Amino acid sequence: MFKLHGKHALTAILVMLLFATSCSKYQKLLKSTDNELKLEKAIEYYEKGDYHRAIGLFTDVIPAYRGTQKAELINYYFAMAHYKQRDYVMASHYFKTFHQAFPTSEHAEEFLFLAAYTKYLDSPRSSLDQTTTIEAIREMQIFINRYPASERVAEANDLIDELRQKQEKKVFDLGTLYFNLRDYVASITTYNNLIRDYPDSKFREEALFNIVRANFDYAAQSIPDRQAERYANVVEAHRRLLRHYPESRFKDQSLRLRDTAQNLIESMTPKVEITENK
Repeated sequence: MFKLHGKHALTAILVMLLFATSCSKYQKLLKSTDNELKLEKAIEYYEKGDYHRAIGLFTDVIPAYRGTQKAELINYYFAMAHYKQRDYVMASHYFKTFHQAFPTSEHAEEFLFLAAYTKYLDSPRSSLDQTTTIEAIREMQIFINRYPASERVAEANDLIDELRQKQEKKVFDLGTLYFNLRDYVASITTYNNLIRDYPDSKFREEALFNIVRANFDYAAQSIPDRQAERYANVVEAHRRLLRHYPESRFKDQSLRLRDTAQNLIESMTPKVEITENK
């Protein structure tokens, strides 16, 4: 145990007394039936940045003021307190319910955007489950559809692009994982899904080249009877890459794989000897 002496001990005691007194006052407020006092103190706590206590008091008074002129103000503070506290799951919910309850409010547009934005903030890195990312994209699109003339539309579109890139990266990384595990069929399928679902993806060119690589390695590990057919897929995958990206940065590497595949196909093709009739 650390021993406190002199001024340090006195300071520690005063802090503990203030904390105990503060907690005692707050507990009395929670038990109070004076909703006006609770509301006043809830706003005070909010303004001081004590969002946890503000939320506790707002939770108590919301039912009492439902349907009154103060309901909009209370719900505004309630949603914002969750946002300020970085509880993005609940903030998104309360921003959306605010918009539904007060569609003509001066904060309606802002809160519908924030309902989507908090989903964006809660979206995890690409390697994790992307359910929240999908929800964020959907909520952003709802905002754009509801307020097409809003000055926030440009930002919403930028955020959608960022969220979609996260989805694309997850699919691309999955294809790479399958490739590294030597599950070449799954790798090719996954890269093709990326190209189909995200035709404008920044990963598209590399995915097309990786399909060439995966087909080559798949052919190399195949039984002899299937190799010629599968090396032919390498040639076709190379043509597909150059059809979309004639000056691809992977062109030289892809050409080497194509040439090797063609040479192997020729070496496997039975040679027919032609003899002259005498």
